[in-house]
Amino acid sequence: MDLDSMQRIIEQAKGLRKPIWQVVMDYDVETRMTTPEASMERMRATWRAMVDAADAYSGDRRSLSGLVGGDGERMRTYYRHHNSIGGEFTAEVIAQALAMGENNACMNRIVAAPTAGACGVMPAVLIPLWRKEGIPEDKMVEALYVSSAIGAVIAAKASISGAAGGCQAEIGSASAMAAGALTYLHGGMPEQICHAVAMALKNLMGLVCDPVAGLVEVPCVKRNVIGAMNAIAAADMALAGIQSRIPVDEVIEAMGDVGRRLPEEFRETALGGLAVTPTGRAVKERMAGNKKKHRTLTIKDGRWKMARPEEKSGAPS
Repeated sequence: MDLDSMQRIIEQAKGLRKPIWQVVMDYDVETRMTTPEASMERMRATWRAMVDAADAYSGDRRSLSGLVGGDGERMRTYYRHHNSIGGEFTAEVIAQALAMGENNACMNRIVAAPTAGACGVMPAVLIPLWRKEGIPEDKMVEALYVSSAIGAVIAAKASISGAAGGCQAEIGSASAMAAGALTYLHGGMPEQICHAVAMALKNLMGLVCDPVAGLVEVPCVKRNVIGAMNAIAAADMALAGIQSRIPVDEVIEAMGDVGRRLPEEFRETALGGLAVTPTGRAVKERMAGNKKKHRTLTIKDGRWKMARPEEKSGAPS
């Protein structure tokens, strides 16, 4: 069985009387010619890497462009001292999405799930839930198998690449994967997982990829937040019995068609959308100027700093 249809995965699970995660693990065992134990340990390592990346976040770090850094910590400071509108859990989801996106922009270790630009969505919903509800690690690993199946089907039927399908293919796919994982963790049936995936994708269909100055920073980091919040909403709707009127595989195919029809300006080229606003152009010009003026990188006070030629006074310490 190939992971190219959510319907076929569900049928396989029902026919074998196995949960989705186990069907996906069996597929991994067969295709990689490994053992169930080795497959589980590999997925467990992915989960732990995700948690480690979240724990390693520092609000002091800034990206070289100066566009990204510190917002995850700002969000945590806000909800710790104020009555946040969505409550502490929602605020932590937002903070975690920002933090992981900043980790990526600041060249820290992240788990691309399914891509680096969308790396904040899955940990933003899974890690706070895991800590809040005390979910066993094995259950979180199972949820990752569920989400990996969703990502594989989207990659086969549509795309997970911003360059090929716009940001709907990155943040949208990550949101769908997170929605499916959340639904599974809260006891959702296979059909409910499919409805959650479909609704998450529909909500973000058509989202363009328009990185300012060509960097995976603006608006990418904050779009991780909307992907995470969308995943929670889609999962809760599915668990409430709300259904997608369009079947999940058809939604994925429609997303692929939309992505192929997007003009190239809206597919990671930085030639449209926010990238060509007056401010977006100014950032690009500033970055281009920095490349011409600066020749070396030095470390000062624990941070990377661009040094102008006239500021060089020897090798960096």
